[in-house]
Amino acid sequence: MLDFRKTREEAGLTQTQLAEKLGISRQAISNIELGIAKPTVENAKKLGEILHFDWTEFYADTVKS
Repeated sequence: MLDFRKTREEAGLTQTQLAEKLGISRQAISNIELGIAKPTVENAKKLGEILHFDWTEFYADTVKS
């Protein structure tokens, strides 16, 4: 499972900096980190590019076999 906060911190970005790169609020980043919300597919793809991880990990727990 993706530890989004750790991944962001390892990239040396604050919530505010990452939010600015995506054009969303800092609170939205916080909600993603806390598991309150998931990013849109478009933002998940952008996050994957910025932080160098497979964006589908955001949705891995929601896919049923």
